[in-house]
Amino acid sequence: MQNSETLKRYVLVITCSASFLIPFIGNAIYLAVPNIAIDYQVSAMLVSWVIIAYFLASAAFLLPFGRLADIIGRKKLFIFGHLLSVLASFLCAYAWSIQWLIAFRIIHGISAALILSTAMAILSSVFPPEKRGKVLGINSAVIYVGLTLSPVMGGFLTYKWGWASIFVVSGILSLILFILALTRLKGEWVGSPGDCFDWWGSVMYVGGLVAFLYGLSSLHEHWISWLSVLVGLMLLLIFVRHELRTDSPLLPLLLLKGNKAFTYANLSTLINFVATFAVIFLLSLYLQSILHFDAKTAGFFLLVPPVVMAIVSPFAGRLSDRMDARLISSWGMTICMLSLFVFVFLNENTPVSLIIANLLFSGLGIGLFAPPNIYVVMGSVEQKFYGVASSVLNSMRVIGQTISMVLASLVVSYYVGSVQLSTVSTDQLMTGIRVAFGAFTVICFFGVITSRQKEKPGKDNLQK
Repeated sequence: MQNSETLKRYVLVITCSASFLIPFIGNAIYLAVPNIAIDYQVSAMLVSWVIIAYFLASAAFLLPFGRLADIIGRKKLFIFGHLLSVLASFLCAYAWSIQWLIAFRIIHGISAALILSTAMAILSSVFPPEKRGKVLGINSAVIYVGLTLSPVMGGFLTYKWGWASIFVVSGILSLILFILALTRLKGEWVGSPGDCFDWWGSVMYVGGLVAFLYGLSSLHEHWISWLSVLVGLMLLLIFVRHELRTDSPLLPLLLLKGNKAFTYANLSTLINFVATFAVIFLLSLYLQSILHFDAKTAGFFLLVPPVVMAIVSPFAGRLSDRMDARLISSWGMTICMLSLFVFVFLNENTPVSLIIANLLFSGLGIGLFAPPNIYVVMGSVEQKFYGVASSVLNSMRVIGQTISMVLASLVVSYYVGSVQLSTVSTDQLMTGIRVAFGAFTVICFFGVITSRQKEKPGKDNLQK
């Protein structure tokens, strides 16, 4: 393996570009959903599966692909993921029905899982522990900026050239990254060569997670969703039992048993995304439906956090190379909690300057939390488990995003009801938004506790 400075630069540029592309593919479609529904003449419920299918597939396949990458090679799956993304992007752009578009989005989600499960593992394989915090900080900044900027970029593309242009752009970018990865990433990174792959465990994990997240995303629609959640939980419990008995587990539970740094850092990731991901959704409702800003102005306000995150994340990553990363991530989680608490007191007369200031505060918190927390996860396992560790971490992120949106939607719907948003009472909507922020504040408090755990991690050990 040639870990030259040139290779490191290529790895950083290519993996960070991929880390921006994946949130773009997932989130840029949000503002295009009404146009897709009109073009295919389908209901809002059916067209929502264009988004749901992508996230379900991505979350379900992250862990199996991470383990497979550790066995057969991370670069192989990373490159194949981009090739599959090229195919899925252009198929989505020219899908001949909504059903086929949903099917192609499932392929898109699988390609995202291939890329996400390997990108961070490749970064951690190439860069030594003393420099890992800095590059993971850069990568974290790119992910968070991508998550927030992609809806705005998708809205612009839809306005100028139609919703299909989102997929054409993602296809072109995927093709460029495929060529770069194929020609510039020299060598291979294999963590566990010769190990067997746990096919039965993979089937149970994918089935259980899909059933659980599907049910969770549609709890308010019908009773079958509750049954789906229960079936999913049962399958996941059976999966855990199977993993404890098999010689070649999909998820080596030794990563969890006795490795509290890994466990608590991943739990902190889940909590952080549950508590913060739906903030943009809630504030978009508040700014447009309560304060009556137009979508363009509201979007401008909501760009504040990613700008701050992009500035702070590399700094937090470099700081992780010099001091206890868990302490820094705890600071970030605490700031996130305080920011959420301030939003509990929103009302119709809240000054816009206060909202912007608190958005700056929120961006600071996430920027301080994410890179050190990733540093803890990747530094708490042996190199042969980097693919699995990366996949678990990204799974926590995607599952946290799903739960966050579900909770926000359920809380707001409880106070607003099923009436159209244009006719809803301002007081009811404001109450729902405040209660949601209160719930997220409480959830984030538990994140402060988990992020402060000081147990010594495993091998590679975050030692400076």
